[in-house]
Amino acid sequence: MVHFVGAGSGAVDLITVRGARLLGEADVIIYAGSLVNPGLLAYANKDAELYNSATMTLEEVMAVIRAAEAEGKTTVRLHTGDSSIYGAVREQFDLLEAAGIAYDVCPGVSSFCGAAAALKAEYTLPGVSQTVIISRMAGKTQMPERESIRALAGHNATMILFLSMGVIGKLQQELLAGGVAPNTPAAIVYKATWPDEQVYRCTVGTLAETAQQNGITRLALVLVGGFLGHSYSRSRLYSPDFSTAFRGAEP
Repeated sequence: MVHFVGAGSGAVDLITVRGARLLGEADVIIYAGSLVNPGLLAYANKDAELYNSATMTLEEVMAVIRAAEAEGKTTVRLHTGDSSIYGAVREQFDLLEAAGIAYDVCPGVSSFCGAAAALKAEYTLPGVSQTVIISRMAGKTQMPERESIRALAGHNATMILFLSMGVIGKLQQELLAGGVAPNTPAAIVYKATWPDEQVYRCTVGTLAETAQQNGITRLALVLVGGFLGHSYSRSRLYSPDFSTAFRGAEP
């Protein structure tokens, strides 16, 4: 059996209760050492076999899993954040299914949730944006033209941008070219929820400058949108004149 476990956004106590239990029960743990907090391995059984997938290919990862299965061992595949976001897990799922190996998925706290906590922000503010776009700049993985930052910027929605710090200048250019105003609030959150977390508030027009001044080139999210501003509408959910299934509207 293989358990895909989301390691959470960084802090060791932000892994789920289920994830921590699965780590403790695993005979074999294959962890994404380039991004997963090594402190999470303290949850592992002292006899567990540990493999750092940062130095492995997909084929090598699968070989370890097949060997564990042949010996009746349980494997945890520990991915950063939540494995559904840029986790490269679908290809692993398909290979496991083809091999007849059972697996399941334990969700984790994504870094975009950690970034909101660091900013004390709400992505879906009434009167500002009810849509959240999660995307990235093109890199080794190309982006369909319809999903370019320039195209997505035109929606004027909350934007959460992964894996883009290495091309922050180009990202800024694409946002501006897509119609985002230079004074639109933005933020760079470095290593959200880790002990060395840093938050840098700026504007779209100063994104590249802010990153350069603070030496941020990787391991950070870029967040863009009016949700970082001060103007919004009160939620109807808790308004006295709004009725729900649990309470009536006040006269």
